[in-house]
Amino acid sequence: MVGLPAQPGTGEELSTGDELDPSGQPDEAPELVVGALPFDPREPAALWRPEKAVHTAGAWRPAALPPLPQMRVVAESPSAAEHVIRVQKLVERLADPADELRKVVAARSVVVEAADQLDPEALAGYLLTRHPTANVYAVDLSAAGRAGQTLLGATPEVLVTRHGDRVSLHPLAGTLPRLPDAEADAAQARKLLSSSKNNDEHGFVIEWIRQQLGPVCAELHIPERPELLSTEQVWHLATPISGVLRDPSTTALDLALLLHPTPAVNGTPFAAALDAVTADERRGFYGGAVGWCDSNGDGEWVVAIRGGELSADRRVLRASAGGGIVADSDPAEELAETTAKFRTLLAALRCELPER
Repeated sequence: MVGLPAQPGTGEELSTGDELDPSGQPDEAPELVVGALPFDPREPAALWRPEKAVHTAGAWRPAALPPLPQMRVVAESPSAAEHVIRVQKLVERLADPADELRKVVAARSVVVEAADQLDPEALAGYLLTRHPTANVYAVDLSAAGRAGQTLLGATPEVLVTRHGDRVSLHPLAGTLPRLPDAEADAAQARKLLSSSKNNDEHGFVIEWIRQQLGPVCAELHIPERPELLSTEQVWHLATPISGVLRDPSTTALDLALLLHPTPAVNGTPFAAALDAVTADERRGFYGGAVGWCDSNGDGEWVVAIRGGELSADRRVLRASAGGGIVADSDPAEELAETTAKFRTLLAALRCELPER
């Protein structure tokens, strides 16, 4: 688990606009940097040099969990119908051979209101209890100019891990919802593994990683075919990747900035996809990255998905979910994918999407 309970005033705030130089590297070697990178690299990051850090023998576990207040979904943006229309328009654009865009990730959000204040650490505890193998995160966003707001979630995706000169990644792209019937669910997994649409979508991510890491890695090991990874809600195509750095001074934060955002949350080519996403969405830290980097350059960064952003008054939670759109995407299936992904967060908090 990645846990980042930074509180305002308990460490030095960093910003990609000042304390970090244009390459994203700190202007001096910090003892520890923790925090979150936004989806759009042009926006402020929420990075901290904390006054202290605690390393536990195993994954963090909450001592006790208080009862959750009643929560309900009060808004969707865009609506389900509007999301289907947007995906259809993107499919038409992606099918145009004159357009350079080959994949774009389209996301939607739901707004959850709570009857009483929500404690970020308690929410992280509920997420970890429901998803014990996920990377659970909770990050104060004050360093990005968003005082009192918190990014939290339970992500299955590791962006990059660096220990010494060794690098590992586990990118996910290509998804189908889990099914309640065991036999149908197994067939769903086989369908995903053989799906040309989902394999193409996954391939864009792997090619991006190869291009970005090739110059900085003396060795890079990428399996020829993806494997299956399951969560409670969805099946994913996943590829375990490992490498050896050419220059051991390349830090985990350097690698995160080099790789993020991958086509798994953005699309391809990079600039065209980023323009397409930001034209319709203001993602904030959804689809960003969360992690840490120590004075040795070691660290771990995960993709900030399957989560949401909690307001400063702790009464409103904005959750987001998206899916990769390619030329042969089916709009109805893409809607179903986002709905399944929402359940990672909402089910753990005992909140449900309204019936359609």
